[in-house]
Amino acid sequence: MVHGGEEALRRQYAIGDEIGRGRFGTVRRCHSNATGEALALKTTPKASLRDPLDLALAEQEPKLHLLASSPPCSPHLVALHAAFDDADAVHLVVDLCAGGDLLSLLSARGGRLPEREAAGLAAQIASALAACHRRGVAHRDVKPDNLLFDAATGALKLADLGSAEWFGDGRRMTGLVGTPYYVAPEVVAGREYGEKVDVWSAGVVLYVMLSGTVPFYGATAPEIFEAVLRGNLRFPPRAFAGVSPEAKDLMRRMLCKDVSRRLSAEQVLRHPWIASCGGNAVAG
Repeated sequence: MVHGGEEALRRQYAIGDEIGRGRFGTVRRCHSNATGEALALKTTPKASLRDPLDLALAEQEPKLHLLASSPPCSPHLVALHAAFDDADAVHLVVDLCAGGDLLSLLSARGGRLPEREAAGLAAQIASALAACHRRGVAHRDVKPDNLLFDAATGALKLADLGSAEWFGDGRRMTGLVGTPYYVAPEVVAGREYGEKVDVWSAGVVLYVMLSGTVPFYGATAPEIFEAVLRGNLRFPPRAFAGVSPEAKDLMRRMLCKDVSRRLSAEQVLRHPWIASCGGNAVAG
């Protein structure tokens, strides 16, 4: 799957305009010279990765993304088509999702979504996570910015495995990885942890979709981490007017500090609220 460096990349793909920019790299449109298929190219320059952990994550991303998305790939996970790695950068050729991200959708819709729509999206997120977890891969950075819409099908796809880790041989994971509002308390606490950190993050995404606000707020990263560690989950009446008890029950089970009682991604898919809102029909 790793085919050499940028020279090999340019032999196989025509590289187009920049369509996105992240903390470490860029995303550009590209086309396969062989088939003409429109794809996306994620490039992470190694010079920008000053932290050894960030460099290690970037260098293992192709292997973990391939493991998570190899056939049969979940329809709700961005697939890896090719990877190129040299001394200067890691280049990943992935599905092009030109329909924008979940964060943009929420902004355009005033911050929140109707329950039925949110349930369908939550089911697609859980489906992607369940597929990753079955293959021993934890994403570790589930958030609206990393959830992209396929313009052709409307499907929601989990993207960017740049923080992913392997847990498939039963090993526990470590390290403060993720985004403050979405990170699980066991990660913040500095403990070893498992794949259910992704379920916590998905629970935060669901809370945001239904209320337009985050469950654990702080003005700074340390304040956010303190709120996450307290884990005092509330449903303010103004923000949750009209949200059903079943939806709140699912969020309580996803945002449960006790990891042994927190749902798995597979269990989220089987929750009655997901089924009652037709979520299973769109999970694929």
